[in-house]
Amino acid sequence: MVDRQKRALAVHDISCVGKCSLTVALPIISAAGIECSVLPTAVLSTHTGEFTGYTFRDLASDILPILDHWEQLGIKFDAIYTGYLGSFDQIELVKKLIERFGKDALVMVDPVMGDNGKLYSGFDAAFPSGMAELCKMADIVVPNLTETALMLSEPYIEGPYTPEYINGLCRRLKADFNADIVLTGVSFNKDNLGAAYYGKDASESGYAMQMLIPGSFHGTGDVFGSSLLSALLNGFSLKDAAQAAVELTVDSIRQTEPGREKRYGVRFEAALPGLIKKLGI
Repeated sequence: MVDRQKRALAVHDISCVGKCSLTVALPIISAAGIECSVLPTAVLSTHTGEFTGYTFRDLASDILPILDHWEQLGIKFDAIYTGYLGSFDQIELVKKLIERFGKDALVMVDPVMGDNGKLYSGFDAAFPSGMAELCKMADIVVPNLTETALMLSEPYIEGPYTPEYINGLCRRLKADFNADIVLTGVSFNKDNLGAAYYGKDASESGYAMQMLIPGSFHGTGDVFGSSLLSALLNGFSLKDAAQAAVELTVDSIRQTEPGREKRYGVRFEAALPGLIKKLGI
């Protein structure tokens, strides 16, 4: 007998060039055997990192009519996965989405808004507080170190870090959001990089680490988040899902051809067979 296929909703922008957001989430989640529905929040000609002159079309006005139609159809989701949201209005709309469709769904929020200690272009200093309010509606929150500092109103600190510092951040995030925490960009020395996971019931906590590949690679946060959700929906524990996500992310970087401009993203497509094998699909 064929099992019921799970359905995840990915709420991200479409960056037409530069692999990130929906052009990463849709193929990874689909490859994991999960139906991936999409709710585009904006359409951009490229992502905003290291590109200039990009176009941006806000799709906020389409969101409520889409939700109304889904309700008429009786659509339900096993998971809701949110990423880049371009405005406070979009945060409020996603809150309505979770209120209407999130009761029986696993809600995972990746509070995409900054990296390397800085907010992304287009966000003002008040934006992190709005994103933090959205995180309070999540079952899992997946920030990087910059986003963590912004939402906790703490100074950003460069790594490498100590376990005590990382554990403290995770505890404070869990206290604020009452959610499982997966903190990305964690390093304890110059040779390793990965993620910390911290269950909201404190039953699971630890680190998923791999050898560091020097450089900054666009779209890897979306590769990580999409594979993390894929593993969770395939029955993996928080620990094993975090490890699988770290491994796919690192493999995607390894598979990327030397000399490729990093702003165009990593070659996650070549790493998907490894994820599929690991998930047992």
